Amino acid sequence: MEFTVKASLKQHQVIHTGERPFSCDLCGKSFSSKGSLKKHQLIHSGVKAYSCDQCGRAFTHSSHLQSHLVTHSGIKPYSCDQCGRAFTRSSHLQSHLVTHSGIKAYSCDQCGRAFTHSSSLQKHLVTHSGIKPYSCDECGMEFTVKASLKQHQVIHTGERPFSCDLCGKSFSSKGSLKQHQLIHSGVKAYSCDQCGRAFTHSSNLQSHLVNPLWN
Repeated sequence: MEFTVKASLKQHQVIHTGERPFSCDLCGKSFSSKGSLKKHQLIHSGVKAYSCDQCGRAFTHSSHLQSHLVTHSGIKPYSCDQCGRAFTRSSHLQSHLVTHSGIKAYSCDQCGRAFTHSSSLQKHLVTHSGIKPYSCDECGMEFTVKASLKQHQVIHTGERPFSCDLCGKSFSSKGSLKQHQLIHSGVKAYSCDQCGRAFTHSSNLQSHLVNPLWN
């Protein structure tokens, strides 16, 4: 590769050496070029000069705004070969693919529960803190996670946005829909050690253990 300026050649050569001579005074992260360091330092400044005309969300870098604008276009060019789910960004697809691998590399030190993503572990750790910053305006019930509050609020609205493709039955939460869909799958993963009878749901097995005549 050829360069017209010697400084450009020197800057290019660090790609091969792996050298990162420019480090951030605030967090210690290092970079191969002065330009990359300056771009990084904008994160610490808090300045977000690039805003979205459609939703008002602001970003530190122009490139981040460009990536965000794709979410408004509705175009999802990255799809999963295993389940067909589509994403607006390649990074989102890569993150999703981990869920199919079955690998759960992030585990909770307090209860041992494991997660596929670091972000999921961070959300889970809040449950051990006892802090419940999200409260329901209708009944005052408190939650550790915002998603749990939203799921709870449909109790008051009566909304059932999740419907079964096979029978049309609708549910207030995605979890309830998934649990229902097991009925159609025919899978009975919970079996009784004493009589061998199998059940679709864990709760059904528990009811059976209390009363063996339970159907």
